[in-house]
Amino acid sequence: MRRNRLNRRSMLRLAAAVFAIAAAFAPLSAAQAQAYPTKTITIIVPFPAGGTTDILARIVGQYMSTALGQPVVVDNRGGAGGNIGAQAAARAAPDGYTLFMGTVGTHAINAALYKKLPFDHVKDFAPLSRVAMVPNLLVAHPSQPYKTVKELIAYAKANPKKVNYGSSGNGSSIHLSGALFESMAKVEMTHVPYKGSAPAVADLLGGQIAIMFDNMPSALQHVKSGKLRALGVTSAKRSAELPDVPTIAEAGVPGYEATSWFGMFAPAKTPAEVTTKLHGVIVKALNDPEVKKKISEQGAEPHPESPTEFATFIRNETAKWGKVVRDSGASVD
Repeated sequence: MRRNRLNRRSMLRLAAAVFAIAAAFAPLSAAQAQAYPTKTITIIVPFPAGGTTDILARIVGQYMSTALGQPVVVDNRGGAGGNIGAQAAARAAPDGYTLFMGTVGTHAINAALYKKLPFDHVKDFAPLSRVAMVPNLLVAHPSQPYKTVKELIAYAKANPKKVNYGSSGNGSSIHLSGALFESMAKVEMTHVPYKGSAPAVADLLGGQIAIMFDNMPSALQHVKSGKLRALGVTSAKRSAELPDVPTIAEAGVPGYEATSWFGMFAPAKTPAEVTTKLHGVIVKALNDPEVKKKISEQGAEPHPESPTEFATFIRNETAKWGKVVRDSGASVD
């Protein structure tokens, strides 16, 4: 009997110890969630500093830091079309201290472009809100002989494969904007992929490549300074920042349209109390006049929405861009 009592006591002590350990390592208690955040928040950006994803993350992150009372830092992890950064975010602790600035590439295009991804763009992430819609801008180095979309098409037809266009990586929205242009304009150009938009723009400024379908925010400053020549925007309507630049559709390729987007995510299984708080702060940021002004000055359009709306949008975008990838024949693996 005494031995049985001892065994029971031992088992109870063991159970209590296990419970204590489990509680200590739980992602976030209700009290902790209410107090969140108590330390630095990191936003993983899956491309190098200086590109559109980075610019938008820093604009929103600055507002979040002030609103939440904690530092918000950007961690640039470029490579593999955004997959390296996305994988890191997907594997991060679901405690609200690691967020991810996703793109049309990481959360729509890559699912069709790569045969096997090291993450699931739906199951491994909790959508918080879309941040911005961004048209791409067809820009050329001023030394190139063409000044309009029609002149570019004529030159490309007369010189097959001789027009080099850069991108932020194979299968990125910037690459597929070029591939779609080739297909619809019936021209053959040469794609030159980079590990992000910033290094591609650097080579474009240096004249190593001829043109680029860059995201508006990272190209706009160079167009306004005269270092690059804008030929057309990829959206269905003209940009308010460059009202004199025609859409590619009206400039010579009817029906052409390709728009990029960016959104904030948390790792899946992040507590609802935390994601709700983060969503609220992000929406307030995107409705803040100063933040809206900064985003608009980049040629982007702020786009706050609910997590449910964002999730539905991602499903639709995955289907849309999957078809573009298949039709273009683009592949990485």
